[in-house]
Amino acid sequence: MTFVVAHRAGNSIARLQDAERLGVALVEADIRLWRGRLEVRHLKTVGPLPILWDKWRLANPFAPRLQLRDLLVEARRETQLLLDLKGRNRRLAELVRDALPGDRLVTVCARSRALLEPFADLQHVRLFQSVGSRRQLRTLLHTADAVALDGISIHERLLDERVIEALRGRGATVMSWPVNSLERAGELARLGIQGLISDNPAALLGSP
Repeated sequence: MTFVVAHRAGNSIARLQDAERLGVALVEADIRLWRGRLEVRHLKTVGPLPILWDKWRLANPFAPRLQLRDLLVEARRETQLLLDLKGRNRRLAELVRDALPGDRLVTVCARSRALLEPFADLQHVRLFQSVGSRRQLRTLLHTADAVALDGISIHERLLDERVIEALRGRGATVMSWPVNSLERAGELARLGIQGLISDNPAALLGSP
C-alpha cells in the first residue's frame, strides 16, 4: 500500500491546512533548535546570526517564526506529523521529545542516529532515518542499527532495485523524496517504495 507525504507542508499553518484537506498520510515539518526554541523551518541560519537562507534564497530574519508548540496546537488531532530534525545537536531531540504529547502518534526523522536515541522507548513515536547521500547509504547498509528503526527516508536519486531490496530486507517502511510526478511515483511504487514524499501531493492523489 503506497501513501503520500506532504513535503515541508508543516512549515506553515496555511500549507498544513491545505495538506489536511487533501487527506495525506503524513505532513512533514522541519524542526531546528535556535536559542533554545524549537522552530519549524527548512531555512538555515548563519551561525549565531539570525539570517535565514537556503541555496539562493534569503528570508526576512525578523518575521515571526513558527514554533513546534504552535504546530502541535494547530494540527488536527488525526493529522500525523513527520518531524524532520535538522542538525546534530542532541539537545534538539531531547526538547522535541519533551514537547510531544503522549497521546499523539508522531513520526520523527533524522540523519543522525544520535538524534533518534532519545525517542527509542516511546511507544507513540515512530523512528525513521534519513539518507541523502551515497556515503550515508553505505553507512546505513553496513552498520547494525543502534536504534530499532520503523522506517527509512531516502532521496529518490539513490534508489535502484538492489538498494530497495536491501532496504526492504531490513523490515522497515521505505519512503522517498522528492517525488513530484505521477510517472516517477508509479516507478517507485512498482519497485516497492511505500511512502512518496512530494512537494505536489495533490497531483499524486489526483486532486485538482
